[in-house]
Amino acid sequence: MQVEPITDFPGRFAAGEVLFLAGHPYRLEYALQRNSAWMVLKLEGIDSAQDADAFRGQSLFVPRHRVPPLPQGQYYYFQLVDMEVYTSEGERLGQISEIMETGSNDVYVVTNGDQEILVPALDDVIQSVHVEAGRMVVDLPPGLR
Repeated sequence: MQVEPITDFPGRFAAGEVLFLAGHPYRLEYALQRNSAWMVLKLEGIDSAQDADAFRGQSLFVPRHRVPPLPQGQYYYFQLVDMEVYTSEGERLGQISEIMETGSNDVYVVTNGDQEILVPALDDVIQSVHVEAGRMVVDLPPGLR
């Protein structure tokens, strides 16, 4: 199957690694780099183009215990999505529903009902992130609300 890898750890595509697809584990038989954006993976038990087509549009995941730790102050997207966001004054803004990559910095889409606030992932805006508590505190610049 052809995949677009979105990882900073390409070594996770080594033969024998276990990846999760549609909630089920699959052992990786081999991976070939097609170009800078695409790879071809052969997963055990997915033996034809028709088999692979059944998973079109789905994401592959590694088991959480195989996720390498990141340096202090850096987070995986899965750690941030659904996190509750509060202002430094304690007002709940909503939950992170999406993370947009803009090139210069990420932007967190914070959703509260039908309202959205775009929060730039900048050191002077993000005051604290508590992964275990599922809570982020921000100091929004004027005009962002």
